[in-house]
Amino acid sequence: MKNKNFMDLTGKKAIVTGGAQGLSYGMAEGLMEAGAEVCILDINKNTHEVASEFKSRGYLCHSVITNLGDDDSLRQGFTEAVEKMDGHLDILVNGAGVQRRHKSEEFPFADWEFVININLNAVFKLCQLAGQQFLKQESGGKIINIASMLSYFGGYTVSAYAASKGGIAQLTKALCNEWACKGINVNALAPGYMDTEMNSALTDPNNPRYQEITNRIPANKWGTPEDMKGPCVFLASSASDYLNGAIIPVDGGYLVR
Repeated sequence: MKNKNFMDLTGKKAIVTGGAQGLSYGMAEGLMEAGAEVCILDINKNTHEVASEFKSRGYLCHSVITNLGDDDSLRQGFTEAVEKMDGHLDILVNGAGVQRRHKSEEFPFADWEFVININLNAVFKLCQLAGQQFLKQESGGKIINIASMLSYFGGYTVSAYAASKGGIAQLTKALCNEWACKGINVNALAPGYMDTEMNSALTDPNNPRYQEITNRIPANKWGTPEDMKGPCVFLASSASDYLNGAIIPVDGGYLVR
């Protein structure tokens, strides 16, 4: 019997939201490195340039500028992305996310709604659209949500983000319960403390929290978009076919310290 490369994604078609920057950029790149064709959905004005740069390196990459906070734009963007990949979809990575920081007693409700809408409502809508597409194709599919350390604990001055990421963990489990028997895998990655633009307030070496967090990480370093590639490719590939409803920390050991 020939050896099978379980991590080979050649011929697979994936949507990655937020893929123009940060962790989602790393995951999109990882999927393409494994052979997948990827369409990036992002509100970033540089989205098309990012896709062009990937294409210049020989990857199959498309782009759609989409506002995930607007229902019509989200649905139109999803439809356009699938059309760009010949009407087929195998993988959805819900990587887009936003953050707002305020004391809870002062948290503006507009900011609360903004975070919940992008981080949770939009994710459900995209999962639903992908699920419908997978069921129509009768081919199964992979959904990879992005949870957080705040899916496990509450954080500080980030009540909306914590609520949204707790919701992602539970949504992932709920969708697994309904769709696993239909060949759809729904799992989530929970990044630890990552050196990205979203965490710029914490990564300043002069911030006491930076050293406090670093000291708790057994790996003794913050993560990068590169660290998300392997776990994402694993969940997108046939190597994870019997893994469903899982929330997988990618945190350098932070949770077990």
